[in-house]
Amino acid sequence: MRDFKNQYEIAKHNSKFFMKNGQISAYLKALLIMNKYKRLMVAVVAN
Repeated sequence: MRDFKNQYEIAKHNSKFFMKNGQISAYLKALLIMNKYKRLMVAVVAN
């Protein structure tokens, strides 16, 4: 769970960085990664 949270926070930081720099495709990929780790965290909590 802790690893998922760390990866989520890293992706969140990267997405903000990409958004500020105008790198739209990298920003969207970072959002997808955030969504992936958020789903994993929810699945771990549910079990």
